[in-house]
Formats: sequence, C-alpha cells, structure tokens
Amino acid sequence: MAFMKKYLLPILVLFLAYYYYSENEEFRPEMLRGKKVIVTGASKGIGREIAYHLAKMGAHVVVTARSKESLQKVVSHCLELGAASAHYIAGTMEDTTFAEQFVAKAGKLMGGLDMLILNHIAQTSMSPFINDISEVRKSMEVNFFSYVVLSIAALPMLKQSNGSIAVVSSMADTAKEAISGILEAEGAPKEECALEIIKGTALRQDQMFYDKSLLTYFLLGNPGRRILEFLTMRNYNFDKFINN
Repeated sequence: MAFMKKYLLPILVLFLAYYYYSENEEFRPEMLRGKKVIVTGASKGIGREIAYHLAKMGAHVVVTARSKESLQKVVSHCLELGAASAHYIAGTMEDTTFAEQFVAKAGKLMGGLDMLILNHIAQTSMSPFINDISEVRKSMEVNFFSYVVLSIAALPMLKQSNGSIAVVSSMADTAKEAISGILEAEGAPKEECALEIIKGTALRQDQMFYDKSLLTYFLLGNPGRRILEFLTMRNYNFDKFINN
C-alpha cells in the first residue's frame, strides 16, 4: 500500500494529466480546406454526414458504398455545400479486389490522399449464431479484411502527405433503428458524431469518443493499458526491428 501511495498513484496522475492535456490542439475547419479525403459507407448515416461536413470545409471528397443512386445524391449535395471536388465509386467491400482498386481510382481522381475514413460495415443478424459460416465469412471480409486492404492500398499516398486513417465504430441514430427492440440505448446524433470524427482525424488523435464525460475517457481510454504499453515498448529495439 505504501508503494502504491508513494510511486504508483503519482505516476498515474502524471500520465492522466499528460494524456488529457497533450491533445488540446484546437481544431479549425480550414485545416480541411483542399484536403483529399476518402469516406467509405457514405450513402447514409454518419458516413454521409462526414462527407457533408468535409464539403462545407472545402475538402476534396471521394465516397463509396453499394448504392449508386444514393451516392449520386451525396455527391450532388457535397458540391452544393462547397466541396473542392466530389466523386463517387460504387461497389461492395465483400470484394477485396474492388477495395484495392477503389483506393487507386480515388487517389487518381483527387491527385493524392490525406485522410482515409473507414466507416462501412456489413449488416449482420442480431439473432444467435446458427452454424452459418457464410455469414461469418461475409462479416470478416467486410468488417476486417477490407479495412486491411484499403489501409495497405492507401499507405503510399498517406505517407507522402503525412496523412491519417480513421476507423469508425458507432451507434448513431440510424444504427439504433436497425437494432430497435434488441438493444435499449440512446443513439448518438449522427451530425455531431460526424464532426467529432473529422476533428479527431484532423488532429491525429489515436482515440476519440463522442461521449465527453471524464468517466468514459477513463474507462475506454484505459490508462492502465497505456502505461503497460509504454513500459513494454521500452524493451523493443525498433531500429533493428525496422531494418530487419
């Protein structure tokens, strides 16, 4: 107990202070002016709202989803809102070949890439698993493998621009509708969530939560994990790791 009071608690306090106050760079909408951004799952919900916010900030936007008709409407509205440019490429992320080719086409349309916002997700049943491996395979293809493929394809352009990747996980208003009667919880407003996602990505925050309460940051940010990561990483020779 004496050890905890003398060493562990001060370390924890210092760590939390650093964590909460080191990410206080102020977001400015002009940060996104002229930036080249890909948004997946952009035909509705948070993805669509992200595209609209980016358009208002004067960014170049390429959106994708399965519905060509919905994407056409999103692109049209993005141009009305002031996007530097707006394009769509329709397709399914079940096809990893499409995912890879999509990034290349988007980069060519915009002349590079600054931000990759991964927001798509496969619709899955909320019923118990009944030995349907095809549903598991589909879920893995869309919700995992396509994210890896998109990120790898985008990395060369993102390295050139010192860009960033955002992975979205949400329970916004539209998501709550899909699980109505199964999960009883308040849905987050998609317009506000979309703006917070853009802010976090522009400021290169490694984690961002819509809920601003200190308790949420403490529980989800998990300072214990971060301390353990810091201590563990000291044992690695990263120069040798990279060279090998």
